[in-house]
Formats: sequence, structure tokens, C-alpha cells
Amino acid sequence: MSNASITKTTPEWNTINWGKVQRKVFKLQKRIFQAVKSGNKVKAKKLQKLLLKSHYAKLLAIRKVTQDNQGKKTAGIDGIKALRPNQRVKLVNELTLKGYKAKALRRVWIPKPGRDEKRGLGIPTMKDRAMQALVKSALEPYWEAQFEETSYGFRPGRSTHDAISRIHTTINKKARYVLDADIAKCFDKINHDYLLSKVDCPYNIKRIIKQWLKCGVMDNGVFEGTKTGTPQDGVISPLLANIALHGMINDITTKFPRFKYRNGKTEHNYRPVIVRYADDFVVLHREYEIILQCKELIAQWLEKVGLEIKPSKTRICHTLNDIKIDGKTEKAGFDFLGFNIRSYPVGKHKSGSRGGNTGGRTREKIGFITLTKPSKKEILAHHEAIKEVIKANRNAPQSALINRLNPIIRGWCNYYRTAASSEIFSSEDHILWRMLRAWTVSRKKGKHQYKILSVNISQTEKRKVDIPKREICPLQSRRNGNNETYIG
Repeated sequence: MSNASITKTTPEWNTINWGKVQRKVFKLQKRIFQAVKSGNKVKAKKLQKLLLKSHYAKLLAIRKVTQDNQGKKTAGIDGIKALRPNQRVKLVNELTLKGYKAKALRRVWIPKPGRDEKRGLGIPTMKDRAMQALVKSALEPYWEAQFEETSYGFRPGRSTHDAISRIHTTINKKARYVLDADIAKCFDKINHDYLLSKVDCPYNIKRIIKQWLKCGVMDNGVFEGTKTGTPQDGVISPLLANIALHGMINDITTKFPRFKYRNGKTEHNYRPVIVRYADDFVVLHREYEIILQCKELIAQWLEKVGLEIKPSKTRICHTLNDIKIDGKTEKAGFDFLGFNIRSYPVGKHKSGSRGGNTGGRTREKIGFITLTKPSKKEILAHHEAIKEVIKANRNAPQSALINRLNPIIRGWCNYYRTAASSEIFSSEDHILWRMLRAWTVSRKKGKHQYKILSVNISQTEKRKVDIPKREICPLQSRRNGNNETYIG
């Protein structure tokens, strides 16, 4: 295979031209996306069937679950953790819808971060994972053409930063009331009948999806049937959850008028703004009563899906002012996706302004500025992560400790670099220095303490540990995440 061409008798996995494979699959996905956008769903479903039979799509699906996925070495009930290249080639010819039957999941319990509770994952077999990736490649462009604009979780080309940017754009000119809520056990409680009735796809695909939903779980040798929910570690589960929750935003917002006339004036953009990321969402509006109505309407909407709002993670607040609800004071601002979002009262020289073309007049000062920062919870969690690494490497060489700390620090700082994190990054720099100082002193048992610190910390650890430049990247300069991935 000098030209790395791909046929059904591909002899060598390592000779495959993956660039060509990705281009072929993307081209077909793009056609599905555009067919749905133009209203021709019949054509889109024919293209879906074509994609499911594509040798290129099968190759890419197997590559994703055996090489690209982080959980690729977690075994299902068959005990297979990895596949050799020749086994991957063999699996390509076994990925057919006809005669396919899903196997039960293997239950794995993992601790929830910062809690004593554990979360149960359902691990499919390697073949089931590959089949899920193949079906997902056909379903995803079909639904991406229909999903709501302000839904951001588990979607290609969208991220948590796009969701935060949309919220910032909504509240940075005018303060809003906020409903910050979480859907309880979203993946575990979705109604199967409702989901299957909503998945708009060919019958043979729907039959396989039903198998994945009903296949059951093996927990320490004991089989348990699954009556609700989608497997939490399934490749296709996030897409199925998005399909189940699709329509919530539009159904709620369209119950309110676009404009409202009050005191002889027209209030534009009167509808609430709902931003959803997977099972977390916020509702933003200028009136408290509208927020309460939205909370009730969303609870009613979720009932038909088999879901409910989690009371312990539901909060109503205001972005600028402290408010009292049932005698309890709710502080201004809220946490969402690891960020704290809040408006701060400031003088006219630091205040934001609003108003478009004012004909030469001075723009109206709004008296506050809206900032997004790392939440206190995430800052403390970051401290704990660093402490654990330093504690585990108490006797390790300096270079080993640095190599283990750098990915943690770099990842955390990269995630929050779009926020107003200058002061927090400076504080984290100092806290890290103090931790490393204590680490150095403990190794030398306090002997010649100041000399040791001068040589080891200042010249070695503090310089090598990776603290990025403290840049403030204004969120309003980011795109709102409205890009359509499958449009070239």
C-alpha cells in the first residue's frame, strides 16, 4: 500500500491515510447537515444510511475509541482493554447494523470530586463503543442543524467559554435576575420512550439505540436491568441527552412576547435568555416575576422527559445587587461552569456604557462593570490538587515535582485565561511559592533554611513552574459560539 489507499481489505492499520479518511467522512457529514438545513430530511436520512455503510466512517469510529479516547483502556464485560492493529482491521468488517446485538455494560464506581459519594459509570465493550461512535457520526450532523443556539454542552465547535461569553454579553449592559439551576441525575433518569419517540432517524438505527438503552448493567457479577437513563460513559450518551433536552429553550422563551409596552415606551428583547450546558442552565431576565414563571415552566417541561430540577443546586439571585428571598439574603452574582459571574458598582470612569449611535452625544454610563472570575470553589479545588501532588512527591527530585505540577497549573490557567484573572493569578503565584518553600524546608529539615530557599526556590522551582502571563482577555471580544461546524 504505497499510496495508503483504503479498501475493505486494508492489510496494515499504520499505513492508513487518516487525513483522507477524515475528509471523506466530514464531506458526507456536511451533506447531511446542509440537507437538514434546507428542509430535506428525507435526503439527510438516505445520506445517514450511506455514512453507516462507509468503510471510512468505520475506520474513524474505531480509531476514536481505541486510540483517541481518554478512557480507551477501560474494559467492558468482555475484559478487553485494548486492540492490536490487526484486531482493529478485523473489527472494521464486523461493524454492521444487520445482526448487531449490544452487550451489557460493566458498572464502575468512581468518587465524586470533593464529596464522599460515588458515581456509577456504565462501560460498554470495545465493539459496542465503536458502533456507538459510528452511529454518532451519522446522527450528530443531523441534529447539529437543529439544536438551539444557546445550548453549548457536548457539541462540536462549542465550549464552556462560549456559554460564559453569551451570559456576559446578556448582562454586561443591564443587570438581570438569574435562575441558576441543575437537572437532577440527568443521564440516569431520562425516559426511554420519550427519547426514542424524539430520535428522528431510520428504524434500524433506532432499534440499535433502544438496545443500548435497555442492555442492562453487570455490577460485581449481578445483572441489573435499565429502565431509564443513558449510560454515563457511553460514546453516544451526551448526544442522546442533548436530543432529549432539545426544545426546552425555545418552548419556554416563546411563551413570552418579544416586546412589551410600558408607560408609553417599548421594551425590546423582553424574552428571557436561557443558556444551557448539558444538565446545567441559567435563565436571565430583568424581572423577578418572569424568573419565577420560567422556573415553573421548566419544571413542567422536564416532567415529560422524566427529569426534575435539583432543589439543592437551584438558586435565584441578581447580577448586581443583594436581594432578599423568603427572608434570606442572596448575594449578588452566581457560579456557572467554574466561573463566578457578577456585576460590580463602580464610578463613572470605570463604568461600562450603553447606547449605539448617539449622534455625537455622550453614551449613557451604566454605573457598573461585569466581570467573570474563577469561582472560590474552583480555586480551593486547585489548591488541593497541588497539595496532593506535592505531598505525594515529598521525596522526589525537583525536576520530577516540576514535571507533575506543570500540567495541572498550565491546564487551570489556560481554562481561566479568558476571565478577569490577573489578581487571582498573582495570588496563585504567591501561594505556589509558599507551598514549594514548605516543601524545600521539609526536605532539609530546617537546616540553613534561608540559604536553601535562596538557592533552590528562587533559582529553580519558581522559575521552572509554569505560570502564564497575566493577561485579561475581555469576554465580549469572543464569538458567541454561533458557528456551524459542518459548514465549510
